[in-house]
Amino acid sequence: MLTVFGEHVLPDDRPAWTSALLHVLGGLGVEDKSARQALARMAADGWIASERDGRRVRWALTGRGRELLTEGAERIYAFGRGRESWDGRWVVLIATVPESKRELRHRLRTGLTWAGFGSPVPGVWVSPHASREAEAKQVVTGLGLDSSAYSFNGPFAGIGSERTLVDQAWHLGDLAAQYERFIREFAGMRPAAGDPVLLAQIRLVHAWRRFPMLDPELPLELLPPDWIGVRAANVFTDLHATWREAAQDRWAALRSA
Repeated sequence: MLTVFGEHVLPDDRPAWTSALLHVLGGLGVEDKSARQALARMAADGWIASERDGRRVRWALTGRGRELLTEGAERIYAFGRGRESWDGRWVVLIATVPESKRELRHRLRTGLTWAGFGSPVPGVWVSPHASREAEAKQVVTGLGLDSSAYSFNGPFAGIGSERTLVDQAWHLGDLAAQYERFIREFAGMRPAAGDPVLLAQIRLVHAWRRFPMLDPELPLELLPPDWIGVRAANVFTDLHATWREAAQDRWAALRSA
């Protein structure tokens, strides 16, 4: 449901009828009851609000929902398009949370992983993007851990190897396998106009949106040769652009029905 709102309701900035949303979700294999429950949860979380027109109901994004999806869209659609040149510096964060505070540990891991950090050993987080220290600080401060966390910034020194560090901090083999599955699923698709292209576009974006969480966007210097993530990003960008107009036309027809 979030993908549908982010891909079509957000850029269109017009409410969507319940019937249009149920039609699309049904085409994606989501049962009517589950789709309605998703709408109710999003409304309860303050992301969308209902508008009644006679016996029909349509759903509009709230300011909070628009802000959430705009931030997500910027990261999803820009992800993988280009990698900054690397100056060889790392940011290292030391932040430990007792095993007894599992929820806090989970929130720390989630926040730092989203910021692109990897953990080679418990309590130590690293990123080759020194500029992301600010994001790490925001995560740590938001969790009340700033008084017990420490960060360092600088080049790799003479003990060990960066390749080993990367292998321990990020599971690139697992990530490569997921990129391979993405390419196999979408690269050869040629959906027809109407519902097929609309549903294909939504599936494409929904599948791609998880990669910003999984892929730390390491500099090319730290990646295996011919990194498959580059090819996967090209597949996403090309197909999204190819299908976009036809998918929007079908959505517009559903929205107006």
